[in-house]
Amino acid sequence: MPLSDSNPKHLQNTGTEETTFAEIVQLIAASQEKAVRAVNTVLIDLYWNVGEIISRKIASSEWGDGVVRQLAEYIVRTQPGLRGFTRANLFRMRQFYETYRDDEKVAPLVRQLPWSHHLLILAQSKRQEEREFYIQTAIHEGWSKRELERQLDSALFARVVLSPPKVSPAVRQFHPEAVSVFKDAYTLEFLGLPEIHAEADLHRALLDRLKDFLIELGRDFCFVGSEYPLQVGGQDFALDLLLFHRGLNCLVAIELKINAFRPEYMGKLDFYLEALDRTVRKSHERPSIGLLLCASKNDEVVEYALSRSLSPALVAEYQTQLPDKKLLQAKLHEFYQQKALSDTDG
Repeated sequence: MPLSDSNPKHLQNTGTEETTFAEIVQLIAASQEKAVRAVNTVLIDLYWNVGEIISRKIASSEWGDGVVRQLAEYIVRTQPGLRGFTRANLFRMRQFYETYRDDEKVAPLVRQLPWSHHLLILAQSKRQEEREFYIQTAIHEGWSKRELERQLDSALFARVVLSPPKVSPAVRQFHPEAVSVFKDAYTLEFLGLPEIHAEADLHRALLDRLKDFLIELGRDFCFVGSEYPLQVGGQDFALDLLLFHRGLNCLVAIELKINAFRPEYMGKLDFYLEALDRTVRKSHERPSIGLLLCASKNDEVVEYALSRSLSPALVAEYQTQLPDKKLLQAKLHEFYQQKALSDTDG
């Protein structure tokens, strides 16, 4: 007897359908993702090759700038409906090719990002190191165009170069790679907090915008719990936030402070880390890391407080507004000038 799709014995409830068809749906989703990546690769290859031809012909004086305008008009006339080949975009393709053609480290990576990402990076990044940083980080973190734009607006590269994270010696001993995972300052403008706010407001806002907070922290951070309960000596304690970092393979304890850093805050964080390692950490996991997130900090005070800490701990500040990008860029320019003078003297 032939099978019938209308047979009531077949897949009588949604739960059964989800279980039975899940594998095929996953295949479809994976295939769609591969197709998008393949299209992007082909498109970037096309823009690279077009940019190379334009660059070569202009460099050899075979073409002048006016020829590029004629080329754009010719494409519109002969390829109706084809978009993205305006005079301005053709010059961007040339810039794209000329920017990365001699960069052996970055050139192989450019096909992993969409064209929209490249346009943002080319427009806002002036240094080779800066472009390389944003390309590599955008690929690693899987940033959307919107998130990349946000990180550019926050001058992330300048912040990373000018202010490396403040860590205890134990971090370098147990988690040396953590220095490239954590930041010295986290920009939380998406929380919409007023300048004056309570710790409970900060805590609640972070939970309400948890996805955005995890993106700001970086890839591989996973949320475990809020006001995570710890019991020591028959007493109950609550850790503000507990996360896990897959790459570091360890728990990450976060304590929130809405005022400036004080040395005595380290004692409480050390206590929580000890409790986590004794009662929560699993045998295959590495020692827990503590992150004290304050509204502000004095770097010298932080350095003194961390230098004698036996726990893997960091102190960072959070900012409720995007930083002054022009000021950071000016400081970055001064930093590179001083570095160049130092290299020359050396």
